[in-house]
Formats: sequence, structure tokens, C-alpha cells
Amino acid sequence: MKKIASIGFVLALSVSCALLLAQTPGTPQHPTHAPATHAAPAPAFDRALLTPSLLTRKAPDTYEVKFVTTKGAFVVTVTRAWAPNGADRFYNLVRHHYYDNASFFRAIQGFMVQFGLSAYPEVNRVWEDANIADDPVKQSNVAGYITYAQTSAPNSRSTQVFINLADNSRLDSERFAPFGQVTEGMDVVNQLYTGYGEGAPDGNGPTQDAVASKGRAYLDKNYPKLDSIKTATLVLPAAAPKPAPKPTAKATPKPAPPPPGTAVD
Repeated sequence: MKKIASIGFVLALSVSCALLLAQTPGTPQHPTHAPATHAAPAPAFDRALLTPSLLTRKAPDTYEVKFVTTKGAFVVTVTRAWAPNGADRFYNLVRHHYYDNASFFRAIQGFMVQFGLSAYPEVNRVWEDANIADDPVKQSNVAGYITYAQTSAPNSRSTQVFINLADNSRLDSERFAPFGQVTEGMDVVNQLYTGYGEGAPDGNGPTQDAVASKGRAYLDKNYPKLDSIKTATLVLPAAAPKPAPKPTAKATPKPAPPPPGTAVD
């Protein structure tokens, strides 16, 4: 469900000799004892993810998300009109790379594959109760459609989503509102590892509480065959072409072709 003054001629002479030896071909070079300046390590995740209340940008009417996984790539096309609250939340999460490095921790053959708990426990902690309001169900939970996971309580959707692997239209009457569809690479989705089964106490799969509190390290240690997301990246639709300038007496300019889709980090 995560930041000198000189200390004498003898020392100066010693340093000079050491530099000459280091520049001599065939002479092994060794680390010096001078203090080194190290660049600060980049954060493992976008720090904006630690403040869910600020990630509320409205999504475009339609957008695509390209998932690069350990099994290959697939594309989800989101239609905001299907489930506006869900589409907006997903847009903000992907925009800030929430799903990068996350695992498909609940994958059940013939049912669905679920993901959306962050690889980083500190991120899971702040999103656990960052819920969104329910959307009316306008599409059906058939194979290839993506929907938020939720509890039996209303308005309990947060970050976890699942892709239907079969016709699960029985979920339509239980507030599960699809917000997008896998439009490329469904064969990749169908290859995601499902061998661990359900994460119930009497099952073999991981438990959500452990994934949330321990992150990716828990899964890598105990469930090494699970597939994961390398990157999830927004791909916005191509912008509409600008109108051609009005023709002049001297020449009639040709309209510019529309630009290609733009990848957004």
C-alpha cells in the first residue's frame, strides 16, 4: 500500500614523489588517504510519494501506461469517463513512478493478477489509508480489464489494482469499477507467475500485511519466482495538430504533421 595549509617541506616532498610514481607506466596505483567527495545517493523512490494529499492532478480523458516487466511489456489504456476517481489516482501514481519495482504479489491462474503495494515500506505506510471515493461501475470485469482492489467497506480503494485474467463479471455488482484495459501485451500478462497461489493463512502465497510492512525484500527472499514491474511510464495521446497558417499572396504553407505520442517521466 517510500534522502588546508602546508604541514612542512617533508610532507610536500613525499606527496610529490607519490604523484610521480602514480603517473609512471606499469606502476600500480593505490587509493590515497585524502578525503573523497561522494555524491549523495539518489532516493530509491520519488519523495513526492510520501505526501499523498498533494498528488491530485486531474488525468487526461484518455492515457496509456506502458509496463515493462520481468516477462516483457504490456500497455494499459485508461479511459477517465469509465471511472474518474480511479483514473485520476492511477495517473498520479504512475506519474510519480509508484509502481516501479513493485511485484505482482497476488496472481491466481484463471482469475486475476494483483499489484499495487510499493516496493518500499515507508511509501506503503502513507498510502494505506489514502482512499478515494467509489466510482459507479460502467464497464465489466472481463479479461484484460483493470480494476482497483478494495475491502467490503465503501470508498476503500487506494493503490492496489488487478488485471482480470478471465470473465469476472460477477464482480460488477460488488462496486469493482474497471478504469482501463490492457490494449497491448495481454499475452505477457497471461505469462506472469501464478504458481504461489492465494496468500491466505493456509495457502502458499505472500500475505499483504507482510508485503506492505517489509516491501520487495520480503518477496524476493520468500517468493523469488514472482514477476515484477521494472518501470510503469505514462504515454500521453498525441497532441492535436496546430491549424495551418492562413495562405498569403506569396505562398501557401503546408500544415504540419501531428507530433508523436509523448512519453512522460
